[in-house]
Amino acid sequence: MDKLLKILNENARLSNAQIAAMLGRTESDVAAAIDRYEKEGIIRGYRAVVDWDKTDRQFVTARIEIKVTPKKGQGFEEIAEAITQFDEVETVYLMSGGYDIAATVTGKTFQEVAMFVAHRLAPLDSVQSTATHFVLRRYKERGIMIKDEPVDERGMGSL
Repeated sequence: MDKLLKILNENARLSNAQIAAMLGRTESDVAAAIDRYEKEGIIRGYRAVVDWDKTDRQFVTARIEIKVTPKKGQGFEEIAEAITQFDEVETVYLMSGGYDIAATVTGKTFQEVAMFVAHRLAPLDSVQSTATHFVLRRYKERGIMIKDEPVDERGMGSL
């Protein structure tokens, strides 16, 4: 189980035949295991890691720290569920430390993200405060290097 999941996590584009060869199992065993993981909710989806800076899509990403007052009997679940319902929100995590919830949010502009926080997120019941941190550059995402190695042209000149 763990080896199959690790292989899929590293490269979900491998065929069942390739994975079977790597694991020393049959292709039908691999297909059945993947099907079971999907039905049990262990595998939640498959996504590509895209370097958006190399496309014409313009957007900004922010990490929002959120302090909340959990409701009695609900804990953090109710507010976390409410935050996950916004289309702008990509991830939501319960955190330890100085804040309770971390959310990753995308928008077309810095202003759009700021207005989302001010008008939709901050007014939610239980939200005490927020702190917004804008992503300026991505270097690595989900274990994959995003930025190409910079070209050092200092030694390229001639005298």
